[in-house]
Amino acid sequence: MMTESNTVSPIQVGLDDGYAFTKVALPDGRLIAIPSRARVGMSGVTWIDNGRQRIFEYETEGAMYAVGAVDGAPTHFEGYPTSGLNRVIVQHALQEAGLSGRSIHAVSGLPVSAFYKKNGEQRRDTIERKRLSLKQAVQPKSERLPAAIAFHEVIPEALAAWYDYVIVTQANDVILDEARLSVPIAIVDIGGRTTDYVVVKDQGVVHASSGSLQGGMLDVKQQVANGIQERFDLENVGEQLVSSAVERGVVRLHGKDHDVAALVDAAKRELVERLYAESRRQLGLGVELDRIVFVGGGTVALAEHIANWFPNQAIAEHPAFANARGMLKYLQYVCEESDVA
Repeated sequence: MMTESNTVSPIQVGLDDGYAFTKVALPDGRLIAIPSRARVGMSGVTWIDNGRQRIFEYETEGAMYAVGAVDGAPTHFEGYPTSGLNRVIVQHALQEAGLSGRSIHAVSGLPVSAFYKKNGEQRRDTIERKRLSLKQAVQPKSERLPAAIAFHEVIPEALAAWYDYVIVTQANDVILDEARLSVPIAIVDIGGRTTDYVVVKDQGVVHASSGSLQGGMLDVKQQVANGIQERFDLENVGEQLVSSAVERGVVRLHGKDHDVAALVDAAKRELVERLYAESRRQLGLGVELDRIVFVGGGTVALAEHIANWFPNQAIAEHPAFANARGMLKYLQYVCEESDVA
């Protein structure tokens, strides 16, 4: 039987399904981000009159999930990239991008250390599990049709940002920037759970200077959550409340706002110290590198703290979307979309 999803041509998508945020890059230039926020179970909410729905339900592998304005389950666990939690969040991001009923060709990523072994060999089993996971069915529990991922390729996350850097769009033309391609480039990708380092020289990944640090903006959230619990003698605090506190420097409890900016700043500084030490270990002083490009959502949040680490550093345009853009460019101009099974 023909359905809406297979009567129209597939749409290409760059899909950065991170631990903190899930970002989508589309061929028409749109960039969409949603928090990677979901939990097992039904929403337990009925929307009054014409109230805007903010929680959505999805089913995959027989389990129900609530996605959206919920206190999300932790995503920073080893199996997240191949979990049902990941799949429903990705499906919700595709729905928010207006891709209901569409067939999707996608490229997503894995942290560098999850993609490569220390000797540079690919972790093929891990990559294949991730590739197949997002192709499993996810059904919205509403009248909307699912967005079905028919083709899915996986690349290292920070390397995706390198593709974004060297494949340049100018007006209606796309070029491979030879000046950027011919020099050694480092990408520092500060994410939610991990911070990735990739050095590319002569179109090859230099594994001695590439890898992942288990540290990112979710560590800031956890430290702020711990601080709020201790300061206000609370047994627990909701994930949405903590996210708001990190963004605004204010936490609202019992109907009153409380300033927690110092707590947030201390958590950020602790993370920055770890990132600085790892950056020096991986990249040294960056003397032999032509450019060190910072990307990722953490780069946005920590911009003032990382501003002067290297004389030859730069922050990518809209750095939170650099990986998603690079994944889309890889799909459009590099990848062979042969596996549509």
